[in-house]
Amino acid sequence: MDIPALSMALAQNQILNDFGVAMLSKSLDNMESAGAAMVKTIDSAPAPSLDPNLGNNIDIRI
Repeated sequence: MDIPALSMALAQNQILNDFGVAMLSKSLDNMESAGAAMVKTIDSAPAPSLDPNLGNNIDIRI
């Protein structure tokens, strides 16, 4: 068994895992900030755009 090669492989695997976790963490932070911005945009919208009955009725004359 080649102990130095095994040690190098395990170290490289740990580095790749750490990098993956860091990238997922950054992605989660970006998604949280995008969600917060979306909530802020919805809260600042005028009331008629949030009317749940808007668009339910259509007036048609033939």
